[in-house]
Amino acid sequence: MVTNIRRISNVTNIYGYIRVSTRDQNEQRQLHKMMERGVEARRIFVDKASGRHFDRPQYQLLRKILSKGDIVYIDALDRMGRNYDEVISEWKYITRELQADIVVLENETLFDSRKFREMGDMGRLMEDQFLSLLSYVADQER
Repeated sequence: MVTNIRRISNVTNIYGYIRVSTRDQNEQRQLHKMMERGVEARRIFVDKASGRHFDRPQYQLLRKILSKGDIVYIDALDRMGRNYDEVISEWKYITRELQADIVVLENETLFDSRKFREMGDMGRLMEDQFLSLLSYVADQER
């Protein structure tokens, strides 16, 4: 669990976010994926909570320290959350307002916000469509 992270200016900081739904579930599989990507253990944020809401402590801490150019890896879109509207809102906040990037490891070819950003307006349109579709699916799987 991350509690103290020092911000490094003008450097791309790479973070991981892991969520498991219950305290009994094991986050090791997701943790292993993050480490394979080179994410330092001290930069991996883990919540053991429902994906229904975004008031998870480690997610909120990550959200506060993210800034332009940072990258966040998540295992799957449903690990970010299961509420359709909130997932879209959070994705847009991180990628558009903060100008940080999100990479969804499960669907990396489709969900790497850096690729959408490089495509300009067309990329933004495509990102919105893909995100809406997958968020809807995640919402229906609850």
